[in-house]
Amino acid sequence: MPALCVNVDHVATVRQARRTYEPDPLWAAVEAQLGGAEGITVHLREDRRHIQDDDVRRLRDTVTVKLNLEMAATKEMVRIASTIRPQMAMLVPEGRTEVTTEGGLDVASQAARLRGVVEALSAAGVPVSMFIDAERSQVEAAAACGASVCEVHTGPYAHLFHEHGRDARSGAVQEELDRIREIGLLIQSRGMQFNAGHALNYANVAPIAALPGVRELHIGHAIVSRAVFVGMRTAVREMRMAMAGR
Repeated sequence: MPALCVNVDHVATVRQARRTYEPDPLWAAVEAQLGGAEGITVHLREDRRHIQDDDVRRLRDTVTVKLNLEMAATKEMVRIASTIRPQMAMLVPEGRTEVTTEGGLDVASQAARLRGVVEALSAAGVPVSMFIDAERSQVEAAAACGASVCEVHTGPYAHLFHEHGRDARSGAVQEELDRIREIGLLIQSRGMQFNAGHALNYANVAPIAALPGVRELHIGHAIVSRAVFVGMRTAVREMRMAMAGR
C-alpha cells in the first residue's frame, strides 16, 4: 500500500481566519504522525494565506516523518527550501485568486527555467517532485528537468467519481483511472517515483491506492474535515483503512 502523506494546510486556514495562534498545524502534524501518517505535506504560498514560514521551520525541526514542501518555482521559495531543506520540494502552479491548486504544473512550456530550479534545489540536497496533469508531455518534460518524482493530479478523477454517483465502475471513471495508470507506468519507466494526490477522500481513494507502483498519496482536506468530528489520529487511521479498501 502506498504511504499516506497528510497535508495540514487547512488547520492553518482555520488559524489564519482569526490571525491567532490556534489551531497549530504542528500539533496537527504530530497527531497525524501518531495516527500512522508516513509524511506531512504543507504548501507555503506566496501570499501566506495559511501556512507561514515559521510553521515550516517548526515542522522541519519536530516531525520525524517525511516533510514535503509544496511551493511555487520562484527565487524566494527556492531560497527558503534550500535553507530549511525538507525531505521533498514539490513544484506546483500557484494563482493568487484560486481557492486551491486548480491543475498541474505546465512543465513542458517552461522546461528551461524549471531545470534551473531543480538544479538549485538538488544542489542544496532537496529532491524535487513536480505536480503534473496526467499527460505524457508533462512526464517527459519533468524527466528532462531532472525531477525525482512526479505527483499526478487526481482532481479530474475525483470530480468524475462524484459526478457519476461514486461508482468506480462507471465508464468515465474507469477511463480516467486508466489514464492515470498509464501515466504512472510512464513515470516509473523514466526512473521517477510515481505519487498521486488532490481531491482524494474516503470514498474515492481505494482505486488510486491500488494503481501499480504508486508510492505516496498526498491528502489533506478530507482528513482535516473528518478530524473536526473524530480527531486527527482517528481520521488518519480511517484514511489508511480506506486506502486498503476496508
